[in-house]
Amino acid sequence: MEEKISCDGGHEFKLLLSCPSGLSPSQVSVVFNEAYDRIPHPDSSLEQSISEIWDARVQQSSSLYNGTKFRYGGYNFNVGNDPKQQPHVSLQLGLTDYRTFVGTNLSPIWERYLVQSEELHITLHRAETSNDCIQCQHTSSPLGNGALVETSDKKILVLQRSNKVGEFPGYFVFPGGHPEPQEVGIISHDGFKELNQCRPINSKVSQEMFDSIVREVVEEIGAPADSLSSPIFIGISRRVLNVRPTAFFFIKCNLQSDEIQQLYSSAEDGFESTQLYAVSMSDLENMASKMPGCHRGGFALYKLMEQDANNS
Repeated sequence: MEEKISCDGGHEFKLLLSCPSGLSPSQVSVVFNEAYDRIPHPDSSLEQSISEIWDARVQQSSSLYNGTKFRYGGYNFNVGNDPKQQPHVSLQLGLTDYRTFVGTNLSPIWERYLVQSEELHITLHRAETSNDCIQCQHTSSPLGNGALVETSDKKILVLQRSNKVGEFPGYFVFPGGHPEPQEVGIISHDGFKELNQCRPINSKVSQEMFDSIVREVVEEIGAPADSLSSPIFIGISRRVLNVRPTAFFFIKCNLQSDEIQQLYSSAEDGFESTQLYAVSMSDLENMASKMPGCHRGGFALYKLMEQDANNS
């Protein structure tokens, strides 16, 4: 399912994939392959600007460092012919890094990295790839993650970002970050190209999709891992500004919101945010107007999940 919601500036988003019934880890797999890596732009000046932008950012902030990330390259969704068969999604991931993300997606001229409509029309006739992935083939597009965490008293947890963070300071967001290649021993594609090596690493990367969001929730809100349910994958949204993709999950926490507030004060990554809110659906509707587009998309995915649950 694809849907586009129009808002102002960085609030606009597109739902790349919606799984309102929620998918368990057994229903989500990964194909990790260099075929899903970024394709360099044919304009050499644009490629050169990646280094220039990164070098300028490093000079401004000595704490900035590069690191590998999984690049979003698309998905295959299979509902099967048998009504009893569970739906399954296969995420297609390549490899990128933070430096290239800063130099492409976050570049002041990021739109120049997108494949334009005329070229897109020609390319689509040559490849069995989605319009979206071809349009973004020259961008870094690391796959982020976010969690809709529901407390035992039926509140959803929202963070207010610190004014010191690089993207959308002061905005409301759901807990999240990125799945990390290094967590499963990936530095490059070397060593993972043979068939007998692909299957084990694909399985590890798939597990990292779920492990990483639990890790992010624990680090950002302070709730212990054993208070959290197994994450349920609900889809992928993309912020239209900077074409930034994020995978979203739904997690239940067996603690009440006031207990989590106490834990938040000692959260490992609490410096990334200034406040934790535990809010109702109506409050969340109001807060969504000050969320980055990718997180507004996460809220839209959550509402679709709630609607599906109410209709079943």
